[in-house]
Amino acid sequence: MRQLRVLFVCTGNRARSQMAEGFLRQSAGHRFDVYSAGTKPKGLSSITVEVMREVGIDVSEHRSKSVEEFVSEDFDYVITVCDVARAACPRFDRSKRQLHWSITDPAELEASGVVSIEAFRAARDELRSRIEDFIRRESPEREL
Repeated sequence: MRQLRVLFVCTGNRARSQMAEGFLRQSAGHRFDVYSAGTKPKGLSSITVEVMREVGIDVSEHRSKSVEEFVSEDFDYVITVCDVARAACPRFDRSKRQLHWSITDPAELEASGVVSIEAFRAARDELRSRIEDFIRRESPEREL
């Protein structure tokens, strides 16, 4: 059975795309080959690691990557998880489907000096729900 290749993209690859990668890997990593990247990578947030650990997922070994590392690769899905990344994301002409999920950026508050772990938890929980829906809808057996 062929795994579907999925790339999650946000701006900094600090929180949302990292969370989405962690959820899909844990929930259906045997069915999906999963990656994440940012249009302007800024490093993995320690709060992202903390809130994912709260739900039993360890993303501490993830690293922040640029979308430029992936532009020449084939993906079944490229999923942008923020509006800014959607506008700035290079075209992945070889991807079969491009989706967009507008998730509020919890790291934006962190960057301004205001840390709200609740904002990270809210993004995490919304992403978990979207990933669960995505897994139910998509499978490697299904033709694209």
